[in-house]
Amino acid sequence: MTKKYGWTKAVLIHHIENQSFEKYLANQTNFDQAVPEKYRLQAKLAVKDEYTFDFLGLGEEHAEQELELALMRNIRAFLIEMGGDFTFAGNQYTLEVGGKTYRVDLLLFHRRLCSLVAIDLKVREFEPEHKGKMEFYLTTLNEQVKLPEENNSIGIIICKSKNKTVVEYALKTGVHPIGVATYTLTRSLPAAYAGLLPSEAEIIERLKYLKVE
Repeated sequence: MTKKYGWTKAVLIHHIENQSFEKYLANQTNFDQAVPEKYRLQAKLAVKDEYTFDFLGLGEEHAEQELELALMRNIRAFLIEMGGDFTFAGNQYTLEVGGKTYRVDLLLFHRRLCSLVAIDLKVREFEPEHKGKMEFYLTTLNEQVKLPEENNSIGIIICKSKNKTVVEYALKTGVHPIGVATYTLTRSLPAAYAGLLPSEAEIIERLKYLKVE
């Protein structure tokens, strides 16, 4: 991957520490039935099971708009986390259908797949109806935006959390390629170190006794 994308040492270390390889292997998509075989492997490498947005500086409680704006302010770090083949096409990308306006949270383009990639951000747990909304976006993109020489659009639903069984059932049907991932705002603490650090309550208690100079 370093040779393929020209990663710097710092970017390589980021991906190793972030367990990017494992997250690609564990991803949940319907690409086996929705993506032509010649593009299937590359498509699977375009979606992680979990994205780490530790560069955003957001609190645990935040709205979808706050998440989107924070990603836009950190677009370079966001694209690095997504992978080396994505380019940015727009946010709140407007689609007009039947006299009504709809907006895709983020629209990217994957160069190797030659596909538009619609991203829907959710700050809550994945629900089956999220898939239906994404299918509508993908149909519209394919009909109105996709160029004749491009492949069909792909959807990635990025949620705060997901039940893997619910996702599996939701993705069993449908012809549009969709992946469902989660995001975290901090890197997980290795289990070996968890017991060596004080708890949140202990830290708060100790701070009470610090003198302000």
